[in-house]
Amino acid sequence: MKLKYKVIKEIKPTSPFNFNTTFFKPDHFTSSDNYWQPGIRWQTWWWQGKEFGLKFENKGTIEKPKISVSIYSVAKPNQKLTDSLIEEIKYRYNLGLELGDFYKKFPKDKFLGPVFKRLRGTRPGHPSSLYEYLIIGIVLQNARIGRSIQMFKALLEKYGKLLEFDDKKLWCSWAPGALKNVTEEELRALKVGYRAKSIKRIDDYFSQGLIDEIKLRKKDRETQIKELLKLYGVGPATVWYLLFDVFHHWDFFNHISPWEQKIYSKLFFNQSPEKPVSTEKLLKFIERYGKYKQLAVHYIWEDLWWKHKKKPIPWLAKLIRT
Repeated sequence: MKLKYKVIKEIKPTSPFNFNTTFFKPDHFTSSDNYWQPGIRWQTWWWQGKEFGLKFENKGTIEKPKISVSIYSVAKPNQKLTDSLIEEIKYRYNLGLELGDFYKKFPKDKFLGPVFKRLRGTRPGHPSSLYEYLIIGIVLQNARIGRSIQMFKALLEKYGKLLEFDDKKLWCSWAPGALKNVTEEELRALKVGYRAKSIKRIDDYFSQGLIDEIKLRKKDRETQIKELLKLYGVGPATVWYLLFDVFHHWDFFNHISPWEQKIYSKLFFNQSPEKPVSTEKLLKFIERYGKYKQLAVHYIWEDLWWKHKKKPIPWLAKLIRT
């Protein structure tokens, strides 16, 4: 699908704002729905029944930020639709987040102090809707990164749509509920294994309108947890990720996966990943960051992956391969 129409909008995030460390996360697995280079990100976006191609360009500085957003579409979108899309972009990338208090609380912290200088203005950000995030979460289950990338690519190329805009060809996600007439056998043919059942059940749940992400954002955390746990295959661990990435809770930190346990042990205690610190000890350590503990760990985590991108870290590279 060639996207012929282009509308350019401007967003001024709250200051400070770091474009590159917000729009590119080195720890996220690569997928064919986006492309990044310093100062620019191309991203496909399914929104309100339509496919869009987006080009984000850095037009400001960390202290005086400004983003140019080129919105490509197959037909000219109306003002209401483009305005709602811009608001959704602001939400998913936390472009209105105030970081002042967070920075004031931990300037001398052994771990955060140096990171603040390197990643000043970084926002947690994720381009996916709740539905898309759940699908990604399913293909990440019990699989190596390379295998997860293969599964997601197969799903995108089977049920998504290839968009051509700004000399880029990128795949766009399918609509929630679009797999209504797709059987588990058809999904298994894409070599997603047992995950076919989870993908099908999640899609059915959304197709029946049993969950509304926008409305759920406005509910309290306990209600969000209760509703998310109704989703097939979603347990406390998955909810933990959703509360941070999708619903933007910075103070909720009660889960550490075995893989993260190894990395945190090395980061916080310089303990060999082969003999990690107990999760109880790690959780107690992270409590020092109070209402910002999720945000604090995000900063420290992202700093590690940016370092690894610039110069491979042997112990981390080994963990990625396993």
